[in-house]
Amino acid sequence: MIPLHVSREVLPAERGLALGATWRPELERTFESYMDLFAAHGLSRVRELGERALVETWSWAPDIAAEIEGVAVGAGLEPWQLGVLNGRTEILAAAAATGEGECSTSVVLDGIAPRTVQTWDWHDTLRHVMLMRAIQVRPEFGVCVFTEFGIAGKIGVNSAGLGIHFNVLRHGSDHADIGVPVHVVARRILDESSTVDEAVAIARSARLSAPSVITVVTRDEARGLELSPAGVAELSGATLLHTNHFLDPALSPGERTVPSESTTHDRLALLSTRTDALRSADRDERAAALLSHDDTPLCAHADPSLPPYTRWESLATISLDVVECRVDVHEGGPCQVTPDTWQSLSAKEIS
Repeated sequence: MIPLHVSREVLPAERGLALGATWRPELERTFESYMDLFAAHGLSRVRELGERALVETWSWAPDIAAEIEGVAVGAGLEPWQLGVLNGRTEILAAAAATGEGECSTSVVLDGIAPRTVQTWDWHDTLRHVMLMRAIQVRPEFGVCVFTEFGIAGKIGVNSAGLGIHFNVLRHGSDHADIGVPVHVVARRILDESSTVDEAVAIARSARLSAPSVITVVTRDEARGLELSPAGVAELSGATLLHTNHFLDPALSPGERTVPSESTTHDRLALLSTRTDALRSADRDERAAALLSHDDTPLCAHADPSLPPYTRWESLATISLDVVECRVDVHEGGPCQVTPDTWQSLSAKEIS
């Protein structure tokens, strides 16, 4: 079962302090695991990059920065170490890290309630980093998020009925002058947005050094925001499918993920053949639509013969219900989903 932390503290620093004190061993282990990953990619100035990620967060999202530093204090870690965790995507982009990629996402609008599902694919050596959080951001406003220990945000929903999915991307404009961490962008969208347009405005206001796609969904609208240092593109439609390459025609020429290294194009093509199942009101059926192994691994399993930093696994399967303001998380890949394996959090209950 994925650990759960509930935050009802009024001040961001107090919220972070409580989380850090509660999960100190897990935070220490998560940091050490990421340092091992960075070392495998040849990164040597990680502290400098983590400090820069925290500076950028203080400038752009001070409440989130205060929470992050509170986590550090509570866990007995240095603030730069939490900057490293929140900036881990930016740090890997600075190293021009490549690989299979991660995550396959589907959002379908059907006129009643959006149907969403995604895998969260990451290294199998990082299974232990997962965390679910319920956060009372302010009176009568809650956020539920699936994330990692020490990382402010990722995939989730708020009590206004706005949710986000999250996929990593790679772009030729990525650079080592660390910008606002994309995980911080995701959290601020959840903390402050009630509409897709508000989410877009927040995303466009951040100076970025690494890319991701954040698929924003409300009851009536969905939009995929392809974020990159070269700009932000908006994808719209009743069905939004995304894996790990750019779809916007202006940004896609800078694509850095190539078919020889990743199945991202094949996974997207396979998703497009399964839209009927992805439209299902049953989250188990949507998860089953992601059942695919072998050459097109929508459901990825690590190859133990490979070096740890090159292995990929579907560590979680996530669905959002923006009508009920709920995030549903299954620990593991879609092939292991049953009706009883979901963990659910409702932002209505924390607001």
